[in-house]
Amino acid sequence: MDKAIIILLGSFLVMLVLRIPIAFSLGISTLLTAFYVGLPPMVVAQQMVKGINSFSLMAIPFFIIAGEIMGQGGISDRLIKFSNVMIGWMRGGLAMVNILASMFFGGISGSSVADVSSIGTILIPMMEKNGYDKDYSINVTITSSVQGIIIPPSHNMIIYALAAGGGISVAKLFLAGVVPGVLLGIALMVLSHHIAVKRDYPREKRISFKESLKIVRDSILGLLTAFIIIGGVTSGIFTATESAAIAAVYAFIITFFVYKDIPLKQMVGILRNSLSTLSMVVAIIATSSAFAWMMSYLQVPKMITEGLLNLSNNPVIILLIVNVILLLLGTIMDMAPLILIATPILLPVVTSVGMNPITFGVVMMLNLGVGLLTPPVGSTLFVGCSIGGASIERIARKLVPFYLLLAVMVLLLTFIPELTLWLPNFLMG
Repeated sequence: MDKAIIILLGSFLVMLVLRIPIAFSLGISTLLTAFYVGLPPMVVAQQMVKGINSFSLMAIPFFIIAGEIMGQGGISDRLIKFSNVMIGWMRGGLAMVNILASMFFGGISGSSVADVSSIGTILIPMMEKNGYDKDYSINVTITSSVQGIIIPPSHNMIIYALAAGGGISVAKLFLAGVVPGVLLGIALMVLSHHIAVKRDYPREKRISFKESLKIVRDSILGLLTAFIIIGGVTSGIFTATESAAIAAVYAFIITFFVYKDIPLKQMVGILRNSLSTLSMVVAIIATSSAFAWMMSYLQVPKMITEGLLNLSNNPVIILLIVNVILLLLGTIMDMAPLILIATPILLPVVTSVGMNPITFGVVMMLNLGVGLLTPPVGSTLFVGCSIGGASIERIARKLVPFYLLLAVMVLLLTFIPELTLWLPNFLMG
């Protein structure tokens, strides 16, 4: 068994270093291990099919399509204007607008990269033009995009619920991310405002009351997307999958027949982009499921759980170690496969020391969100640097204050479970 574990993990790490796509790395390492232990390849194929044969996963393509439609359909521009009405008058107002717009857009796309790709292309050049430093503009944009991973609807939460064995309510997971997501946004605003005052960044002009009403009225239909999803799921009117389908239809109607910023023929490109994203997600889920099953077959989760518990019987130490593991793994692997691989291993560890699985889901999302901002994988960091035309090394160095804030948020969510559990318990019992 020890040699089989070395083959499984060793071959996977070697392929990661060689920059082989993550789905191929997971699948090939699983097959190599299966051959070594004498399992037929068909077993691996069956586990891959089993991994994607889930009703809950049907929500993911609909959420991807809805986010793609609203990302290209002018929603991000309206959210920026809406945020400017609310908070743009403060010192460093565009940074505040950036963070608030990311909070709203996160409730639509559920994706950090989509957030930066949509809002960042507008606000990063706009902030630089108005006198903000390049590093500040990029750092505010990419760190605020992490809210999209936590604030519902987040398709990564659905993947976590699947990896946890299907016994966790997706609706409760969605609700558990609301308070942490808002708190993260407020904390980022405080830090960004402090830096803005220190660097004497400008305020934005106040918008007239009449113009403000027009902007709010124009934005409200887009904002309703998240409320329809959350309200429908938590009230029991429809499931997470049904809510995703309704969101996609609603986004289609609002974008093409109400806002009309893009022609209907652009739907072909939107579907093509969505299919490209979905194919990568499904391939990763399938191979990650087989990889996770192989680890379970080799009793890796049990060994790690026993090892960590033997290392210390102090729950605080155990939870700190788990957070460090997630932070480190998040810097070298993409989020979806890491959720599927790490959840079966670490969930038994944290529950054995008293952490609620719903709390762990939110803590995991935030940890892995930090990984999206951290080299060498850091896809959100790469997108932000590409949009802003800056080197990764320079931006990563300037991110230190934001990294510290995110680390504090991770600790707060870890050791104050009420932050994640209060809202789902209050609304759903």
